[in-house]
Order: sequence, then C-alpha cells, then structure tokens
Amino acid sequence: MQKGMEKKMNRSDKIYVAGHRGLVGSAIVRSLREKGYTNIIGRTHKELNLTSQQEVTDFFVKERPDVVVLAAAKVGGINANNTAPAEFAYENLQIQCNVIKCCHDYGVKKLLFLGSTCIYPKMAPQPIPENALLTGPLEETNEAYAVAKIAGLEMCKFFKRQYGDDFISCMPTNLYGPYDNYDLQESHVMPAMIRKFHDAKVNGAGSVELWGTGTPLREFLYVDDMADACVFLLENYDGEQHVNIGTGKEVTIKELAETVKRVVGFEGDIVWNSEMPDGTPRKLTDVTKLHNLGWTHKIELEEGVQLAYGWFKENVQAARL
Repeated sequence: MQKGMEKKMNRSDKIYVAGHRGLVGSAIVRSLREKGYTNIIGRTHKELNLTSQQEVTDFFVKERPDVVVLAAAKVGGINANNTAPAEFAYENLQIQCNVIKCCHDYGVKKLLFLGSTCIYPKMAPQPIPENALLTGPLEETNEAYAVAKIAGLEMCKFFKRQYGDDFISCMPTNLYGPYDNYDLQESHVMPAMIRKFHDAKVNGAGSVELWGTGTPLREFLYVDDMADACVFLLENYDGEQHVNIGTGKEVTIKELAETVKRVVGFEGDIVWNSEMPDGTPRKLTDVTKLHNLGWTHKIELEEGVQLAYGWFKENVQAARL
C-alpha cells in the first residue's frame, strides 16, 4: 500500500514542527493551533541537533510523529551566505537528509518541506513558475543555500515517486513578521530595514544607509499568511511538484524602504550605498497554482509592516539582534 496517500490529517495527529521557534516554524505552530490541531511538538536546537543522524533517529523512534513540517534550516542574508557557503551547504543537507529519511523509515503520513524562492535560477522568467526550477544558473550570493534546498525538494519528490510517501514541498517568497532575525550581520532585507530605521529614530540619527541602488523588485509575504497557506497545503495537496507561496505582487526595494520608514516614523534621509550588491534584479512568484487550489493571501504590505514593527517594538529585548 502506498503510505499516506489515502490518509487525511486529523486534529489529534502528533505534528512535529522542526524549527518551531523561528520565523516560519512559530507561525506554522500558531496557524495549526488556531485551526484546532492540539498535539504539536517541537524541539530546540539544544534538545535536538538536526544535523546529527543519531539524535534525529532517536527522536523519531521515541516520538513517532504522524505529520512533520520541516521548517528548520540555516538561513541568512547576502552577507552571511557570501561568507560561510560551506556551512550553509553542509548544515542544510544534513538536516534535510536526516529528517526526510526518518519520515520515510518511521511511517510519517505527511511531510511538508519548505524551500525558498531564492533557489530559483537568477534569471528565471518573471513571474517565476514552479517549473523554472533547475533551468539556469543560480544567484551566486546564495548558491550554497540554494543547492542544499534544491536537494531537499528533489529528495521529497523521489521518495514520493519510489515509495508513494506523501511528502510535499512549498516555495515561500520573502517572508517577514514575528520572531524574525534582526541581527544586521545575518538578517534579510525587511528586518534589517526595520532595525535600521528604528535604531536611527531612537538615536536621533539624520540618515540611514541601505545597501544597493534600491531598484530591484521584490515580493513580500507576511509570515502568518505563509503559515495559513502551509496548513492549507497539508490539508489539501498531495502533488509531486512543489507549490509557490506568495502574493503575486511586487515593490522596489526603494518603495519598501519608504514604507518601512513611514511606519517606523523615521524622519531623516535614506542614503543608498551603490557599492554594495543588489542581488537578483527581480523576483516575483507565479502563484497561479496556489490560487487555483483555492488559497490567496490576506495581509497587504503596509499592514504587514505595521504588524511586524509592532512585534519588534514589544519584543526588542528578546528579538534576535
């Protein structure tokens, strides 16, 4: 019998969310709880090192989860990816290999693996359809992370194809919201801007320096919308191809900066350092597949930035700075 294909999720399933305290995982936990799932488990890195095959195996033997969401990964912005590519490749491959194989070995009925739209080719067609994966060279600044994540997506596909495992994958666009990483050495563009404008406002600075030219186009999805889409896919999707999760809307980095500046209430100037890299010129997901399945986003950019900044202000002592 093909494992998992006839089985639907139910509210009492034991659901293991790997990375449950991060930006993505914590939002998925919130969404699952809101929808009535009561048996959700997580482990901190101290409690379970996902790069250790033995520790992961021991965990699955003991806990026997019914459903697994693999939201744990080593992630970071351009600077982090550029300076530590070996760690990004090795750690992400280890995490994925250990968790995906255990999901197969211990009869998990549903696995959701999270990729990221930064693993599409640098010059992919825009908006980016799911079938653009592996059709061209990657963006050099996050190549190591991308190669590892592609391996995870493909592994889920191969386990489904060979064994009938109900392993699905999704590809979220740029995410932001509660529990984001605000460390300027590692953070992505949205939390970096929130932190920079907030610090400048608090310190009475006259200007904020941002990287690049401000011209690249990006799409941003509030993380609670992403989580809602993930639970929707867990409940309604069992296809082999990964599914893009996004808004299908884009803004320039300059427009984003003006929005964050306005929400934070910083009244100084923005200085663009064009000596620093811009990254991919445009990155917009084609969300036709997700829309056709019956899901669309609810939170628009300005409201999302207000929610994210509100969380940051309340949690500035506990936030990852």
